[in-house]
Amino acid sequence: MLPAALRRWLRRPKRSDPRLLSQFFFADEEVTRVVAEINGLNAELDPQQYLVLLNQLHLSQAHLLAVLEQIMEECIPTQRHSRDYLVKFPEELLVDNLGNHMLFAAECLLAGTFLEAEEMDGAQLRAQARNLLCSLELVRTVLREQSLSQPGSYPEPVRAVLIQFDRLFAEFELSYVSSLVAVKSPEEIYRQQEIVVLFCETVERALRLGYLTQEMIDGYEPLLMFTIPRLAIISGLLIYPEGPLSLEQSSEQMSQVFSPFYNLLKKIRDLLQVLSAEELCLLERSLCTAESEDPCGLATPTAWGSAIPRADPPAPWSLLEVPCAPRVPSTCTAQLGPSSTVDDPDTDQHWGPQSPRSSSGLNATPAARCLELRSRYSSTKDMLHTLFVCISGVADQLQTNFASDLRSILKTVFKIVTSQAEPSEEPGASQEEDGDPCLVDAPQVANCPLCCSPAEAAGLRRTGAHRLPEWVPDSTCSQCSACRSPFTLLRRRHHCRSCGKIFCARCSPHAAALPHYGQPKPVRVCTHCYTTHLSPVPRRNQSQ
Repeated sequence: MLPAALRRWLRRPKRSDPRLLSQFFFADEEVTRVVAEINGLNAELDPQQYLVLLNQLHLSQAHLLAVLEQIMEECIPTQRHSRDYLVKFPEELLVDNLGNHMLFAAECLLAGTFLEAEEMDGAQLRAQARNLLCSLELVRTVLREQSLSQPGSYPEPVRAVLIQFDRLFAEFELSYVSSLVAVKSPEEIYRQQEIVVLFCETVERALRLGYLTQEMIDGYEPLLMFTIPRLAIISGLLIYPEGPLSLEQSSEQMSQVFSPFYNLLKKIRDLLQVLSAEELCLLERSLCTAESEDPCGLATPTAWGSAIPRADPPAPWSLLEVPCAPRVPSTCTAQLGPSSTVDDPDTDQHWGPQSPRSSSGLNATPAARCLELRSRYSSTKDMLHTLFVCISGVADQLQTNFASDLRSILKTVFKIVTSQAEPSEEPGASQEEDGDPCLVDAPQVANCPLCCSPAEAAGLRRTGAHRLPEWVPDSTCSQCSACRSPFTLLRRRHHCRSCGKIFCARCSPHAAALPHYGQPKPVRVCTHCYTTHLSPVPRRNQSQ
C-alpha cells in the first residue's frame, strides 16, 4: 500500500483546475507555508523579513477567506447566517476585507492581547474567538481532504462544518464590533430611515420651488451636502412637523443625529413660525447659497442664478430694512396653513387661520409672543441673519459630529432622487451596433496590455487561447492602476484576471467568466476590462 504522503502527492489537484476546492487547496497551502516561515524566523535578528512575511500572511489569509466565501455561496447559499446586523455598523467599517480583520482580531484575543472592553465582555469575546479559530481549523482540514478526494462535490459533513463556521463567524463579528464602537439600535435605524424620507421630500419641494435643479442633483454638486440638510431643518420644523424632527416628542425619542440640537431646534421653530411666506422664501433662498457675508441679501447669487427664483417679494419696501418691533404681521396670530401656501413664493396669500386640529400639528402663536420675538431684533434682516446662522450651524455640526450617518443618509437620498437612465428600446441591437454603452465611461488604465494590442485581445476571445496574462508583482505596485490610490493596510491589492494589473477593491468589483483564459467560472476583473474588453454576452450571462 502506498504511503499517505505519496497518495496525497498523487491526488494533488492541478493549479489550472478552476474548481473552488482546488483553489482552496493552494490558498491553504500558501497560508501554511507563510506560517511555517514565520515560526522559523527570529524576529529580533531580521525584523524587516518578519514584516514582509507578516504582510504575506495577511494577503494569503485574505485570499483564503475569499475562496472560502465563494465555497459557502456555492455549497450553502440558503443556509448562510443572516448578516442583517451589518446595517448597524458605521459605514467606515464596511470594507471589503472586514472578514480578514475579524480573523486577525480573533487571533490577537486568543493570544491575550489587551482589548479595550469590559472584563466580562472580554472573557466572552475570547471564548467566541477560540471557538471560531477551532472551527476554521476544522474547515481547513475537511476541505483539504475533500479537495484531495472529490474536489467537485460537497458531502454532508462538509456542509455541516461550513454552516457551523459561518454561524460562529457572524456571532463573533457582531460581538467584537459592538464591544468597540456604538452600533445602531433597530429604533435608531428606523429613525434614520425617516430622516431619509424627510430629505427626499425636502429635495422634491426644493425642485418644485426652483431652489435646486435636477442637473445639480444628477451632477452631485458638493454644495448639496450642506444645502439639503439646511432646507430639511426648515421642512422638518414647519412643513412636516409630525416627522422625525417633531418637537412634540422628547429628545430621547429623536434620532441621535438631531437629538443634541433639541433645544436649539425649538428656538429655530419659534422664530420660523413668525415669518411671513416672503420672509421664509428669502431665508430658504439664502440657505441655498455659499455666500456668508450677506446671507439674506436680495441679490441672486451668480452661481445659483438658474436655480433660485428671481421674483422679488411683493412688498412695497425692502423686507431687510423694516424694523421688527412695530410691525406685527397677521401671520403671527394664525396657525401655519397648508404647505401649498408656503411652497409658492409668489402667492399673495399668507398663512391663514386653521382649526386647532390642523394637519400641521403646530400650536397657534399668540400676537404677544410674536411681537416679543420680533422685538428682540433691530430689523428683519437681523432676524433672518440669526436664523441663517443657527440653521447653518446645525447643518455644519451634522457634517462634523455625525459625518458617517449623514453620508449614509445622503447617499441613499441621491440614489432615490437622481434621474434614472431610460432603457433603450432594443438593448441587444444597440449594443451590437453602437457597442457597449459602458465603454464611454470606462476608466482608462495606463499601459493596459489589452489596450496596447486590441487585435491580440480580440484574437484571444475568438480563438479561445489559454495563455494567462502576465501578473504584475505585488512588490512593484504601490498604488491602484486605475484611481492611483496608494495601497495601505486597509486598501488591499487585487489582481485583475483579465489584464494581470493590480487594482484596489473599488476599481475591481466585478466578476466575469474568462473562457479564453480557461476560467469558466466568474473571477475578479477590473472595471476597465469588464466594460472595455469583455463582450456583452458573457456579462449578460453572468448577471442572469
